[in-house]
This record gives sequence, structure tokens and C-alpha cells, in this order.
Amino acid sequence: MTDEDADRDEAKRIADLREQLNHHIVLYHEKDDPEISDEEYDNLYAELQRLEAKHPELITGDSPTQRVGSAPSTSFAPVEHAIPMLSLANARTEEELTSWETRIRNHLIRRDVDPGQLTYVTEPKIDGLAISLTYENGKLVQGATRGNGRVGEDVTANIETIEALPKEIEGAPALIEVRGEVYLPIADFAALNQKRVDAGLPAFANPRNSAAGSIRQVDPKAAAERPLAVWSYGIGAVDGISFESHSEEMSWLRDHGFQVNPDIAVHDSIEAVLERCHWWLDRRDELDFEIDGVVIKVDTIGLWNELGVAGREPRWAIAWKFPPTTATTKLLDIVWNVGRTGHMVPFAMLDPVRVGGVTVSTATLHNEEDLARKDVRAGDEVVVLRAGDVIPQVVSALPQKRPEGAQKPVPPKVCPACGTDVVKPEDSVFSICPNRAGCPGQIFQHIKHFVSRGAMDIEGIGEKQVARFLEEGLISDVADLYDLRQEQLQELDRMGETSSANLIAEIDKSREVPFPRVLFALGLIGVGSVTAEVLADEFGSIEALREADPERIEQTEGIGPIMAQQVAESLSDDRTWAMIERLKAAGLKLELSEDERRPEGGPLEGKTVVLTGTLPDLTRDEAGAMVKRAGGKVTGSVSKKTDYVIAGESAGSKLEKAEKLGVPVLDREGLDRLLAGELPAD
Repeated sequence: MTDEDADRDEAKRIADLREQLNHHIVLYHEKDDPEISDEEYDNLYAELQRLEAKHPELITGDSPTQRVGSAPSTSFAPVEHAIPMLSLANARTEEELTSWETRIRNHLIRRDVDPGQLTYVTEPKIDGLAISLTYENGKLVQGATRGNGRVGEDVTANIETIEALPKEIEGAPALIEVRGEVYLPIADFAALNQKRVDAGLPAFANPRNSAAGSIRQVDPKAAAERPLAVWSYGIGAVDGISFESHSEEMSWLRDHGFQVNPDIAVHDSIEAVLERCHWWLDRRDELDFEIDGVVIKVDTIGLWNELGVAGREPRWAIAWKFPPTTATTKLLDIVWNVGRTGHMVPFAMLDPVRVGGVTVSTATLHNEEDLARKDVRAGDEVVVLRAGDVIPQVVSALPQKRPEGAQKPVPPKVCPACGTDVVKPEDSVFSICPNRAGCPGQIFQHIKHFVSRGAMDIEGIGEKQVARFLEEGLISDVADLYDLRQEQLQELDRMGETSSANLIAEIDKSREVPFPRVLFALGLIGVGSVTAEVLADEFGSIEALREADPERIEQTEGIGPIMAQQVAESLSDDRTWAMIERLKAAGLKLELSEDERRPEGGPLEGKTVVLTGTLPDLTRDEAGAMVKRAGGKVTGSVSKKTDYVIAGESAGSKLEKAEKLGVPVLDREGLDRLLAGELPAD
């Protein structure tokens, strides 16, 4: 291929990319109904940028790289922004971020400006709808969307329905334009989608589109019904006041009633910025709002004019982008797996898609009720969510794209693992295989749960090893794991002396796992890790728990009558108890040691504490251990019986429930006072 042929091909590719991107821009910005993920869009955009940089003679003013957003809707009056609302360049690697800093330093030097010690501000990049709020003499007179960056849409009537947004500002200058991001909290997004599906309306693909769709309601009453929120992130046009730094701007906004994220921080090096970016990524899943990255800005406003704008992007700011947590893909089929307690669990088989930095091909659909509520069908385009280490899940279907004739899924009549007729208990959200002792699917799932992290945590035994040991006849239940010998394992293909010795050592080490985790590992119906902690703390041993009747078990904090009955029935089952006896004989800890029992007479004796959010210097387990050593009880849910809630950063629904119930809420210092016996007055 000649150079001329290559140039023609690249010119054709540039035109094709512009057409694709313009199509997706309309869907995203105007119709709030995207067809592709943010990551796919960013990849197309980056390719166009690269090709245009190679062929600058082909750059046109209407290229997506030269403009922001899309044309404003004709449903609203146009608003011309006094200062354009620009887009941001992206960085996805540390190299790209450090290259950005190098570029801005070099740019300042070329302009005979000494960059000196640059400082930066980091703030979460909210995945919402950018808005401009104009206040004249302290009164909100206009709210507008970003639109194409120069002209937006007048959505004042809808903006005014957001309760948390100041409508008047005390001590305000003659003119100030506040910029922010309208968003919908994650829980409210899920509730809104369900309401839309129930009403026969198409679901939103993600919280950003739900927020955008809410602000673009022609009827303000419709917008008022949605629990929108706003994070303020800066100031545009202003008359009557000046700021030397962006951090000063944010402090002014916070002091005048605007919601400003409390974790915005100032840094004096790009290394500190990188550290903060990773900090945000690590806690992303704890937030009650969607973020898709971190925005980094040069703090000194005087340098912004010196740095200027490149195309549609300011040089003084950049976005560190995270892998997306949601994506849309095709649901190929719905299959049913039998769980460790016999429940028939529906799973979605997906056209593989990148979510949260990994490729996802299966996702949970939870249970029959959830499946029916979401009305998900084979052939649907679906929204997939992956957050941290949580199993990917299907959030909703996009029924507007449903193929004709798609059928609602039906639970199986017989167990797919053993062929036993399934039963559907009254008021249950699961059909159940009753063959507890003989169903190979339940046995497999039970052993897999037993060895997993958070339970016995036996490193070296995963899903494949469990399946292999069952197939080879080496084990038939969890107790058999403690009868395994190195000689047996060495005979297996690809095991060898070292790997088999390591595995036996890991099994032996698990005998030291404390009683609450062993109780969780047993896989009793309804007993999760938090419930296991509470039951172990309440009864002290597996024998005492077995001897308790359902009424006594129900007296435990957080245990209802159904769960109490399930625990009692599980431990009274002869096969289950025989397995527990074998585990006890193998040396597993099935009672609390003296050191682990709650001391009598401590400052928190008789008090129930709930921990929520992130404490600055303690993990949740460390804080819980401190409460227990003081004689207190730690539970996982807030109720009228809760005495105190210890709330750290990003505390969510537990904090809200505590405030509604009037339960005292304390911070990290308040925890220290509790432990010292300084209990708040009633």
C-alpha cells in the first residue's frame, strides 16, 4: 500500500468515526438513550483524535473533537453561556497523567511564566448532567444545561424543584454563575427504573441518563417527583467578587449553602494526585452516587488564562477515568443453577462485555421475584452492573429494544442438577430442590462456599478443585476435606509434592479460623457473615445454639421469626449435625474462646452498636473488636433496639435510618468516648 492509499484510508476512517460519534452524541446528550458504553465511546473518540493529529488539514469545526455535547433541544429556550462550558481531556494511565503535567509546565515556560510549585485540586467526577446556575443579587434567575458548550437549554423551572439547591444566597455578589452536576443517588435510580418498568416505560441505562431525563422533563411537576441532587464543582461568570484559587471558590460555595463534596483535596505534587486517584477508585463502591473518575485542576486561577484552551478542552484540567461499572449488552439466555441451600437461582448468559475493567459473560438475576419485577427476557438489551468484587448483576432490561416474540422465563419444574421435582414454598421468591443430602449441585455449592474467602478461606481450593475432588471421589462433603492426605493428592495429575503439601497445610491452618466464621462457613439457610457474628456472640457455641428453640433465637438482635425457625431446623437435621460433629472432631473451633467472649461489666455492657461508613484509622473489624472488648454488641442493621451508630465517611442508608429513628449518631471521636465509658446523655 502506498502512502497515498494509506492517507485515503485514514481520511475515510476519519469521516466514518465522525459519523459514528455524531450519532452517539445525539443519543447520549439529546435523547438520553445511549447504545454504547462510555468506554466504547471514549475509544472511538481517542482514535479520531489520533488520526486528526496525524492529519490536521482534515480537522473541521463540526468535528466531535472541536465541540462540546450536542445542539440544545428545541423544547427549551436557548441560553448562551457567558463563559463556555468546556469538556475535559481524559487520562487512563499514570503515564498519561504525568504527561499532562509535563505539557502544562512546558506551555507555561514557553509563555515566560515560571510554573514554580504547582498545586492541584482533586474532586470526584460525578456521572451526571452538567448545569449552570445564574444568581443575580443573590437570587437564582436561571438554570441551564451545558448543551453544546456555548448554548444550553433553559431548564430553570426544573432546576428549582431540587430541594437541596439554594434559591437565594446571603452576601452574594451582583452576579455569580455556579456550575455543578445534577445526579440521582444509586438507590433512587434503581427505584425510578422499577417505577418506569411497572408503568410500561423504558428503563434508563444508567443514573446519568435518569438525571438528564429528569431535568429535561417539559413538565416541572414530573421533574419534582424525582429525588435529584447536585454537587457544585466551580464558578463561571462572576461580578463583584474574585478568587485566587479553585479551592477558595469551593470553600465559598460550601459556606454559602451549596453541596460541595467533602473529600475534595489540594495536593502539591502529581504523585500525591495519583495516590488520591487510586484512593477514590478503592472507595468508589462505597458511595451512594456514581463517579466515573477524578477531575484534576490546577489550583491557581491566575494560571488558567495562561494555559488557555486546546480545542474544546482546557489545558488546566484533566479527568482521570475509571473503568465503567455499568455497560449494556445482549442477554443471550437465562439458565437456572441450584444453590447450596437448594434454591433455584437464575443467571443471565451475556454477550461478553467489558465492565469495571474485566470482561463479563454471566450475571446474577437474584431470584424469581426480581426476575419478574425487572421483566428480563432472553434476547433483551440489558444494563449490567459490576461493583468491586460483587458478582455482576443485571440491573434492568431496555424493553424499547426488545426483539419481537421474546418470552418471559419460567422456573424449572425439576432440579437441573439431580432431576428431583422442585417445590415452591408459599411466599418464597425461590423454587427449591428438596434433595438436600443427595443433590450434587447443592453439595458442590456448599463445599465451594465453605472454602471461600470470608468463610474458611482455604487458599488453593477453588471452584475447579472442588469439582475435581468430587469427581475423583476424594470428598463427598466439607468434613471430608479434613481427612485428605498428601499421598492422595499427589496421585492426581498436575498436583505434585509441593502443591499437595501446600494444600494440606492450608487445610490445617483453617482449623484456627474463629467460631463466627466457621458458623458462616456451615452454610445454614439465612445465616450470612453478619448474622453468624451475632449468633456466635449471643450463644457462644454451636451446642448452645442447637439447644435453643426458635423463640430464644428470635430474641437475638437482627433475627426475625423466619430466620430463627430456619436456623433451628437446620441444626436439628441429623445429617447436618453429624457433619458438624465430624468437623468438631477434626479440630475446628465451634465455640468462642474466653478472650473472644464479651466481658461482663464493660462500659458498653448491654449496648448495641452499628458501624457504617469508613473510619479514618480503623477497619470495620478493628472497630467492632473494640466495641466487643468494651462489652458491647455489634450488629449489621439499625433498629429501635440500636443504642448507637458510629458513622464514618460515605455512610449510607444506615445513617439515614438512624436519623429517622432518633438513634444517637457518633463519629470516630464519639467512639473513643463510648469506649472510655463517657456515654451520651439520653
